[in-house]
Amino acid sequence: MSVMPTIASREVTVVLFEQFELLDVFGPVELLSKVPELRITWVADSPGPVTSSQGVRVIAEQPFTHDTRADILLVPGGAGTRQLVHDSAFLTRLTTVAKTSHLVTSVCTGSALLAAAGCLESYRATSNKLAFEWVRGHGHDVDWVAEARWVHDRDRWTSSGVAAGMDMTAALIAHLYGDEVARSVTQHVEYEPQRNADHDPFASLYGLVDR
Repeated sequence: MSVMPTIASREVTVVLFEQFELLDVFGPVELLSKVPELRITWVADSPGPVTSSQGVRVIAEQPFTHDTRADILLVPGGAGTRQLVHDSAFLTRLTTVAKTSHLVTSVCTGSALLAAAGCLESYRATSNKLAFEWVRGHGHDVDWVAEARWVHDRDRWTSSGVAAGMDMTAALIAHLYGDEVARSVTQHVEYEPQRNADHDPFASLYGLVDR
């Protein structure tokens, strides 16, 4: 049985891949980086530059392998997920790493990768509403929640599209360190997060729920 790390040792491992969505990563990282007890590590298939959907290149420090150990695993979405859901080698690594992670989180279509890797079986989860029908075609026993800004189910946190990742992250910080810390972080970056996980106007906008 794994032992929960002390607060001082918490680490967020961000999985990068070609054509990841920039805000899926840097929205959450902007908030997480303001918590002194958290350290950010960047991983990818191999160390070096990884290009986002917007053409920005980010340097991965470490390879993403079966031996990667993550306290908090963050999986973004983006155009690159369309190919990665069929990449058995990547999905196998993701499955292995997720099993030993204390918390597994995703933003946007990152939940499609988690589902395809079998990491959301018997969990409630959500995703980008514009791509929701595609996302919920992955996994076998996932309780996909159409109307949710984010979903927290035990050790899994999944968010709706892109900017929703920041709301989920603010809630995650509050969950880990308390409301006062989360409030201090969001005030520092002058961000007013949505605090109601069920508030999701985009589900009705894209016809996922009736209004």
